[in-house]
Amino acid sequence: MTLKDAETGSTVRIDSVGESKLKNRLMTMGLIPGTRVEILRSAPMGDPIAIRLRSYNLAMRKHDAEQIQVSKIS
Repeated sequence: MTLKDAETGSTVRIDSVGESKLKNRLMTMGLIPGTRVEILRSAPMGDPIAIRLRSYNLAMRKHDAEQIQVSKIS
């Protein structure tokens, strides 16, 4: 599953960050394998999505979120 597919209100763990132009930037912002991410909400038209990781909130375009593989935390 990708971060784009995760449901609002769910908590997921990052498994991998795909190869993209933003990979280094995303990893610098804390999106590294093993990090817990909470899906907060999405904009009215669906893009971008708001996530919480570590101690801050981040807005991310769905195009970028589909590059991040995650698994749901029970």
